[in-house]
Amino acid sequence: MSNDFPPGPSDSRDKPSFSSADGGRPHEQRRGEYRSPGKPRGNENNSFRKRAPESASLIIGWHPVLEALDAGKELQRVLIQRDEKSERTGALLQQLRDLDIPVQRVPREKLDRITQKNHQGLVAFLSPIVFQPLEELISRAYEAGESPLFVAVDGVTDVRNLGAIARSAECFGATALIIPAAGVAPIQEDAIKSSSGALLRLPVSRAAHLPTALQTLMANGIRLVALSEKAAEPIHEAELPLPMCLVLGDEEHGISSEVFHKCEMQVQLPMVGKTGSLNVSVAAGIALSHIALWKLRQESGS
Repeated sequence: MSNDFPPGPSDSRDKPSFSSADGGRPHEQRRGEYRSPGKPRGNENNSFRKRAPESASLIIGWHPVLEALDAGKELQRVLIQRDEKSERTGALLQQLRDLDIPVQRVPREKLDRITQKNHQGLVAFLSPIVFQPLEELISRAYEAGESPLFVAVDGVTDVRNLGAIARSAECFGATALIIPAAGVAPIQEDAIKSSSGALLRLPVSRAAHLPTALQTLMANGIRLVALSEKAAEPIHEAELPLPMCLVLGDEEHGISSEVFHKCEMQVQLPMVGKTGSLNVSVAAGIALSHIALWKLRQESGS
């Protein structure tokens, strides 16, 4: 998977699934999994995989997961065994949808790789942060007399890139980070480490449907600006609107068509070298630096 600066809009993308137990990497590219280069030696068994120590963020089994939900615990995502089709499964799925908590239906083998305990076909991951409602973040910014600056990521699937984007956003005074509930890297230990702790300080809003969240921003006077190498206007020549939301696409496919067409302005970073692209988190840092300077000048009237 490329980590290039996001290209233009694209309608199709194959989203690999993630979990904190996998370190936030695509399952088909998971590192650290031993594969013998030849025949098994001695009594080795090719079906055996060494499990990593279980994370404290894991909640295993029906009763613990339901208790966590009843206690209002923030869940990153929930994995349910694919062939679980009981009445209680239907009720749980509805509850998770109502709470905008991402759900994956997975084979039992995947749950067995995550934990050796009796998982009963259900595993949840606690979130290390508390997600905040977008409407509250907007209201809070306006009530404080601020001109909001949001950063929205449309499917950034690498945890280190997501962490680095959050780090730049917090450093350059962003109001909050907006992420979709699905198709984005999970916010877990690796992401927090890559953000140098910024994800513990920067408010994050999780949107069940990113285009709807962006529509909420627009309804509150916040303009959408897409950062794309396919844009014609260089960011340093643009009359950037304020308040605004900078929209970033994923590393391979860029900003989705539905999101791209909601953005009233598209800007690019001019490059003169022979390297054809920038890592998305590097591009985000450069753009946010420019936006912060532009915002400062506009607010000071200079």
